[in-house]
Amino acid sequence: MLAVREAPDPVAQPGSVRVRVHAAGINFSDLLARQGLYPDAPKPPCTVGYEVAGVVDAVGAGVTTPRVGERVIANTQFGGQSELVVAAARAVFPLPEPWTFEQGAAFPVVYLTAHHMLVRVAAARRGESVLVHAAAGGVGLAVAELGRILGLRVIGLSSPGKHQVLREYGVEPLDSRDPRWFEGARRLAPAGIDIVLDAAGGDSWRHGYRLLAPAGRLVCYGAQRLVEGPTRNLVKVVWRVLRFPRFGPLALMNDNKSVAGVNLGHIWNEQAMLAPQMEALLRYAREGQITPRVDRSFPFAEAAAAHQYIHDRRNIGKVLLTP
Repeated sequence: MLAVREAPDPVAQPGSVRVRVHAAGINFSDLLARQGLYPDAPKPPCTVGYEVAGVVDAVGAGVTTPRVGERVIANTQFGGQSELVVAAARAVFPLPEPWTFEQGAAFPVVYLTAHHMLVRVAAARRGESVLVHAAAGGVGLAVAELGRILGLRVIGLSSPGKHQVLREYGVEPLDSRDPRWFEGARRLAPAGIDIVLDAAGGDSWRHGYRLLAPAGRLVCYGAQRLVEGPTRNLVKVVWRVLRFPRFGPLALMNDNKSVAGVNLGHIWNEQAMLAPQMEALLRYAREGQITPRVDRSFPFAEAAAAHQYIHDRRNIGKVLLTP
């Protein structure tokens, strides 16, 4: 159950800043947390949310930047979907001009996830091919934009009604509703696909692995197959987990393929790793090479409708909440 509740105003502690939130992002981890399927979520009742954009309205001792009144983006580890958010100063960044607050809140999680998978984990090289699931979602469109910058060929899975948008991003679309989508991917890349980015889980991991070219990389960064409705069914969840493929080291060696996992929430505080990636992304933003796509914003009081909207796979880009 999602509900709006009043709470005492947080105080900016030393080394932190308080942001008056104008927009907060929703990610799939928030949906899993609501259903009790995200192990890292705080014990309910809790406030979820990993990213916000707004205006600094207070700073703690020792903070020289950012300053009060500046428009910023902030990374949070839950707690973001609130009117006032306190974040470490090192996790707060200037809002690129001429972005809106909504675009700022749509930026951190999906672009960091896409950049981390492509650059750090898969070590993508110019000219390589990438297949991404949920290509019209926030991460998928970030992959498309970064793919253009990095010189990658991007193939994307989505429902047919979203294919025209994908083409506008330079993505070669495939129908995600086709149970034999992997045959279409094979036709597009008969020699195999270099990188598969898969947040679906289950059988799609198995198909993606088979599609890999020699030295190909499968990056698993979600398990959306566990949540296919607005409410959880633990029997179905356990059954689906048991059917997930296992990748043994001997098979990986013999096949010359790699399988990696990414959970950005588990490295959210690894500033030495993520800060350079964030700076690279902000540079792309300042140069006009990336622009977050906002599908729709919901007021806090309609958070349940926002979750349902994402569950129904209706969004093209990010869905946000606004106080």
